[in-house]
Amino acid sequence: MDRVKRATHHTTARDEDLTCKPAGRSRAPFNWAVRVYYEDTDLGGVVYHANYLRFLERARTEWLRSLGFEQDALRERLKIQFVVVEAKIGFRRPARFNDELLVSVKVRETGRASIVFDQDIHAAAARHAEICRAEIRVACIDSGNFKPKPLPPELLTELAA
Repeated sequence: MDRVKRATHHTTARDEDLTCKPAGRSRAPFNWAVRVYYEDTDLGGVVYHANYLRFLERARTEWLRSLGFEQDALRERLKIQFVVVEAKIGFRRPARFNDELLVSVKVRETGRASIVFDQDIHAAAARHAEICRAEIRVACIDSGNFKPKPLPPELLTELAA
């Protein structure tokens, strides 16, 4: 099977490896920092509630990338993509313009064609005050017919590490 390599040095041929990360870190919490921009806020200067979903999505993408998987490569080579099928969010306090946030990603469980994530957003300052907490279920689907498709063995190997 063709694999796509993503390493610290970039390759032009996208047919080498699908992963490049040392095993053993996929179950540990992953943290990604994001700064709140003006475009993320509402008239009151706080983050508009739907934008927290964007931060959560970006963190999952960066988590996947940290494991060595690029979503465009998964779509092109393995004909899969991930879609959110369930999202449960609890808001604790607002984030404001120019706040730096830490978004965490932790795999809670995997199914044959799905992954459940526990995600949190905390303020980077102010003793890491919790902003919101989410449970997100994503499904692995065939990028052609949008039907469920089993998680690829390469990803399952990473998740088991």
